[in-house]
Amino acid sequence: MVDHQGTKKPAKRYGRGVTKTVFHTSNTLHPMLLMLIVLFLCAILSYIIPAGTYARVSDADINQELIDPNDFTYIERTPTSLLELLEALTLGLQNAAYVIFFLLIIGGMFAILNGTGALNVGLANILRAIRGKELLMIPIFMIFFGCGSAFCGNFEEFLVFVPLILACCITVGYDSLTAVGIIFMAATAGYGGGLTNAFTIGNAQEIAGLPIFSGMELRIPLFICLELASIIYVCLYARMIKKTPKLSGAFDYDRTYNLDKKLNLENIPKFTVRQAFVILVFLLGIAYAVWGIIRKGYYVDELSGIFLAVGILGGVIGGLKPQKICECFEKGCHDMLLPGIMIGLANASIILLQNANVMDTILHGLADILDHFPPTLLPCGMFILHDIFNVIVPSGSAQASITMPLMVPLADATGITRQTAVLAYQLGDAFTNVLAPTGGEILAALAICKVPFSKWVKFLLPLFAIWWGIALVFLVYATQTGYGPF
Repeated sequence: MVDHQGTKKPAKRYGRGVTKTVFHTSNTLHPMLLMLIVLFLCAILSYIIPAGTYARVSDADINQELIDPNDFTYIERTPTSLLELLEALTLGLQNAAYVIFFLLIIGGMFAILNGTGALNVGLANILRAIRGKELLMIPIFMIFFGCGSAFCGNFEEFLVFVPLILACCITVGYDSLTAVGIIFMAATAGYGGGLTNAFTIGNAQEIAGLPIFSGMELRIPLFICLELASIIYVCLYARMIKKTPKLSGAFDYDRTYNLDKKLNLENIPKFTVRQAFVILVFLLGIAYAVWGIIRKGYYVDELSGIFLAVGILGGVIGGLKPQKICECFEKGCHDMLLPGIMIGLANASIILLQNANVMDTILHGLADILDHFPPTLLPCGMFILHDIFNVIVPSGSAQASITMPLMVPLADATGITRQTAVLAYQLGDAFTNVLAPTGGEILAALAICKVPFSKWVKFLLPLFAIWWGIALVFLVYATQTGYGPF
C-alpha cells in the first residue's frame, strides 16, 4: 500500500484474517481548519471594512422588519476582539442548535435501525434487484430531492438521507461525491427554479407586492433546465467513476472511511419479519414527515420528534434491548459530532460579520456596483449580487428581507419588472448554498461522508458554471419579454 507521498505503509490486520487498508490523508486540510481560516478572515475584515447600517422599518402587512434603502449611514467601527473571536464558536453552535440536534437525532436513529440489520439487508435486496440498471437510481432520487426543494423549500431536511444514499453509491461502485451530488445538486436546482417555495419565492414576492407564486410559466421550464443539467452531470460523473474509480476525487477517502458502508450483495442474510416491520416503520415515518412538511408546515423540531420516535420504535420492533438501543443512539450521535461542529463554525463566521456591523456595508457597496450595469443587464447584476451576498446571509428568507427592499425600487426606476428582480434574487439565493464554506448543510453532508471541501468544490465547479449560464439566459429572456405581471 502507498500513501500520498508514495511511501509504502503496512496493511493492518483485523480479526479473522480480514485485512483493512488504511490510507493516510494527513496532507489534506482538516475541515475544521478550513472554517477556522474563514473565521480569522471574517475577523480581519472587521478591521478593514467600515461599519455601517441601514435603518430598519417594520412592515405590518407581511409582519417583517425590512431595511430602508434610502437610509444608510456609516457608524463607529466595532471590530472583532480576541474574546469575541473565541466566543464565536459557542455562539455559532447556539445559533444553529436546532439543526445540530436534528443531526444528532438523525445519527442516533440510523444507528438504531442499523443495529437491527433491517436497513442494510433491505438496501442490499433492492440494489441486487436493480443490478445492471444502477444508473436509474440517480434521476429517480434527484427528481425526488429537486421537487422537495422546488415545492416545499426543503434543504437541511435532506441531511437525513445522506447515510442511505452514501451506502447505495458505495455499494454500486460510485463514490461519496456522487452521493452528496445526488442530494444537494438536485436540491440546489430545486431552489434555483423554486415553484412554490414559501421561504424564497413567497417571501420575496410578498415584499415586492406581487401575487404569491405568480410567474410560474417561466419558473417551470427554469426548474426543468436546472434539474436536467444536474441529473445529466451527476450521471456522467457516476458512470465515469464506476468505470475508472481512481478518477474520483474521493477515491482515497472512500477507501479509508467508507468501505464499511459497502453492502455485500452476494451473501445477503435472510430478511426477517421483524426487519420488514422496521423498514415499514421507517417508510411510514418518512411519509408522515413529508405530509407534515406539506400540510402542517413541519420543520426541524417536528421532524426531530418524528425521527426519534422512528428510531426507538424501530429498535423495539427489531428486537433490540433498551440498553442496546441507548448504545446505538450514543454511537450515532458521536458520528454526527463533526458535522455539527462544522455547522456551528459556519454560523460563527456569519455572527462575526453581524457583530462587526459590516454586512450592511458590504450590501451597500454591492448595490452601488449595480449603478454601472446597463438596464438590459441589470437583472444579471442583481443575480450576481445575490449570489455573492448569499455567502454571508445563507438564509433565503433573511436575504429577501434585506435585499428586496433595495432591488424593488431599483427595478422600478430602470423599467425592469419586479418579477424579474424576484427571479434574480431566487437564482442568486440558490447556487452558493453548496459552494461557499458558510453553507453549514453542505459542510455537514461532506463531514458525514468524510470528504474534504476542496474535493467537493472541484467536483461542483463545472456544474456551477452551467447553472450560471442557464440563469443568465433566463434573466436576459425575462428582461426582454417584460416578465410579469409587473
